[in-house]
Amino acid sequence: MQASWRENRLARETSPYLLQHAHNPVDWYPWGEEALGRARAEDKPVLLSIGYSACHWCHVMERESFEDEATAKLMNEGFVCVKVDREEHPDLDMIYMNAVQIMTGSGGWPLNVFLTPELKPFYGGTYFPPDERHGMPSFKAVLERVSRAYREQRGKVDASGTQILSYVNQLSKAVPSRDMLTEDLLLTALRDLKTRFDDRLGGWGAAPKFPNAAGIGLLLRVHRRHHDSEALRMAELTLEKMALGGIYDQLGGGFHRYATDARWLIPHFEKMLYDNALLVVAYLEAYQVTRRPLFTRVARECLDYVLREMTAPEGGFFCAEDADSEGVEGKYYVWTPEEVVTVAGAEAGRAFCAYYDVRPDGNWEGHSILHITRPTEEAARELGIAAEKLEARVAEAKGKLLAVRAGRVHPGLDDKTLTSWNGLMISAFARGYQVLEDSRYLEGARQAARFVLGTLRSGDGGLLRTYRRGSARLEGCLDDYVFMAAACLDLYETDFDAAWVREARALLDRAVDRLWDPEDGAFFFTPADQKDLVLRSKTGYDGALPSGNSVAALALLRLARLTGEEAYADRAVAILRAYREPLEQMPAAFGALLWALDFYLDTAKEVALVGPSAAAEMREFLRLIRRRFVPNKVVAFSEAEAAQGSEAMPLLQGKVALGGRPTAYLCEHFRCKAPTTDREMFEKMLTAV
Repeated sequence: MQASWRENRLARETSPYLLQHAHNPVDWYPWGEEALGRARAEDKPVLLSIGYSACHWCHVMERESFEDEATAKLMNEGFVCVKVDREEHPDLDMIYMNAVQIMTGSGGWPLNVFLTPELKPFYGGTYFPPDERHGMPSFKAVLERVSRAYREQRGKVDASGTQILSYVNQLSKAVPSRDMLTEDLLLTALRDLKTRFDDRLGGWGAAPKFPNAAGIGLLLRVHRRHHDSEALRMAELTLEKMALGGIYDQLGGGFHRYATDARWLIPHFEKMLYDNALLVVAYLEAYQVTRRPLFTRVARECLDYVLREMTAPEGGFFCAEDADSEGVEGKYYVWTPEEVVTVAGAEAGRAFCAYYDVRPDGNWEGHSILHITRPTEEAARELGIAAEKLEARVAEAKGKLLAVRAGRVHPGLDDKTLTSWNGLMISAFARGYQVLEDSRYLEGARQAARFVLGTLRSGDGGLLRTYRRGSARLEGCLDDYVFMAAACLDLYETDFDAAWVREARALLDRAVDRLWDPEDGAFFFTPADQKDLVLRSKTGYDGALPSGNSVAALALLRLARLTGEEAYADRAVAILRAYREPLEQMPAAFGALLWALDFYLDTAKEVALVGPSAAAEMREFLRLIRRRFVPNKVVAFSEAEAAQGSEAMPLLQGKVALGGRPTAYLCEHFRCKAPTTDREMFEKMLTAV
C-alpha cells in the first residue's frame, strides 16, 4: 500500500535531507530491504536519488519535480523510488557516482541513477530540469524513456548494467607495484600543480574553483624538503586570495563550499564542516612556514565559527549549513550600502563598505558579497583617514552587522553528527590549540572526541556512522575509523593523555580486521559482510574529502613511530605500493597520499619530552615544536622524571629528565641523539631537514 503524499516513509528517518522530502507526493523509500525487496518482487527498476541537505540544486529539483504530482505519478508507477542522504551512505554514493561518471563523463548532486532489481546501474545523471532546456531532456521524458526501455529492451538494459558495473569494479582495483617509492613522485606532483596553477588568482583551473587543502599542504611539504620558493608562492597566493574573497565569510568566519567564478568572489554558499576542518589545517601550516598574521586570523575565525554555529550541546559537530535562506541562495550573507549604514552608522558604515567593496550596484544580483580587493592603506587614503582608524571602524561595524545578520532567517542547518567529519574537525581543533594556544580549542576537540567515541558505538564496540537527536546508526566505514584514529593521535600530541593512543590503535586494528585487503593491500571502504552493496569499493584518490586510504597510511606511519611496531608501517607501505602507479599518472588526485609518502621518505623525527609540564622550559620546548613547520614527526611526553614501566609510551622508555629539568630527546627509528635541556640546541636539531 502506497504511503499518503502528506507523509511518506521518509518521515520516520532522522536525516534532515530525507525529512525535507517526507511530504513529497513521491512514494519514497529509504535505502533498505523493504525497497529492494519490493523491486525484486515486482521486477521494477529502482530510481535511486542521492543528495544532501545543503545542496542547492537538490532543493531546486525537489521544488520542480519531486513536489510535482504529475512527475511523482510517473515515478511511483514506473519505479521503486529510493531517496538517500549521501552523507549517511558514502558507500552507495561512491559506487553510483562512479557509475554516472562512466556513463556521462561528469557527476554531481543531486545524483539520479536507475538500477535493475539486482542493483546494477544502467542509466543516470545529475540534475534534470522539469522541461527540456539547454540540451538537457526533461525529467518526465527521462522517466518515460527509461521505463519503456526497461519493459521493452530488458536484455539490453541488463547487459548495459553488467558492463557499467564491471567498469566501476575496475576503478576499485589497486594493483601493488614493485617499483621504488621515491621523491620523484613528489616532484611529478609538483610539476603537475605548477602546470595547472592560476598564476594571477591562485588555485587550479578555471571556474568553478574548489579549495585544495591537500594540494596546498603538499606544496608546503615540497618547499620544506627542496626549498622550492615557487611551491611556497603558489600555496601563499591561493590561501591569500581565498581568505580575501567571497568564498570566505568575511563577517562570521568559515569557508563556503567553492567559488563559481575564477576570482573566488561568488561562492556556492553552503558551508561544509569538512571544508573548514581541512582549510584550518592548511592555514595553520602556512602560518608555521610564513608567520603571516592573516593565516592565523583566518584559522581562528573558522574555529570560532564552528564553536558558535556548528557545535551540538552534546559536544559533537554538525554537518553543514545550507546555501539557501528563505528559498534564495546566499540571501543571508549579502548586503547593500544602505543596510550597512543603517546598522553601523555613517562613519563606520562608510569605512566598512570601502573595505569590503560594498557597492550601490552590487557585485552579485544587485547585492554585494563581502570581499577585500585592496590593501587597508589604499582604502584608508580614499576615505582620508589613517589605516588604524579604518581598521577600528571596520571592527566596530563588523560586530554590529554580525549581530543583525544573526536575526535574519538563518540558512538550514544539517544537525547530524558524522563520525568521519568529526574526526577531521577534532584534528583541526587540536592543531588549532597547538599553534594558537586557545584552551577553548582543546576543550572543543576533547568534548567532540569523547562524544563520538562514547555515543557512536555499536554493540560490539565498533563505530557507527551518524547520530541525530538521540539516535546513532549505520555501521562505520573506512573514513570513520581512520579519520577518528588520526584525530586521536592529534589529541595525544596536544594533551599527552596516553588513552588517545590506545583509542587510535584500537580503531586502526579494527579497520585492519574488518576492511583490509590481504591480497592487494590497502583498505576496502566497507566490510565484507555488508549485504546491500553490489560491490566493495576501494579508493586512494581524494574527492571533497581526503581518501580514507591516504589518511590511514599517514596514521599508521605515525603510530609505528610512537609504538615501535613496524607492522603498522608495513601496512602503510602496502597502501603506497597499491596506488603507486595511479599516483604517478594522476598526482593531483592523490594529494593526501603524497603527505604520507613524504612522511615515509623523510627521516621522521621522534621527539620525547620528559619532565614537569608546568616548568617554563617545558612550555618553551612545546611552543618551539608547535610553532615550526615540522610535519613529519611524532611527539611523546612524560611528566615523570624517569619514564619507565608498562604504561610508558615505548618512545619514552628509559628517558630521564636531566637534573630534574625538562629534557628533550630527538630520535630517529628509536635511535636517539644526546638529550638536551637547551632550547637553542633543540631547535637546531628539530629544524634540520
